[in-house]
Amino acid sequence: MLNFLAPIAKIAGSLVEGQVEKSKAKAKAKVARAEAEAEVLRVSATHEAGWEKIMAEASRDSWKDEAWTILFIAIIAASFIPWCRPYIAEGFAALEIAPDWFTYAMYASIAASFGIRGIKGMKK
Repeated sequence: MLNFLAPIAKIAGSLVEGQVEKSKAKAKAKVARAEAEAEVLRVSATHEAGWEKIMAEASRDSWKDEAWTILFIAIIAASFIPWCRPYIAEGFAALEIAPDWFTYAMYASIAASFGIRGIKGMKK
């Protein structure tokens, strides 16, 4: 008696199935995107850890970081000794007129000694 509703129910069922499939496809795409982003973060973290390990191994027998630390401590300590202040001021004045290549090489040496990977934005 209600046989005329069967085609309508079939069409409605097809529409619902189509919507379900679309939702599943969107969900799969979101999962795939999230997995790809997680993989990128994992690779990035692995690279970061690898860099830290390389720098730690490279500086194990290095004396440069100790030399820079001693130099900085000496400059800071000498700045409290009145008769040393003119020499410190002259040293900084000399660094102000040093060529750019020397200044950048000095910054790079200090950065490498302490395991800093970059010196972006350094301005003289």
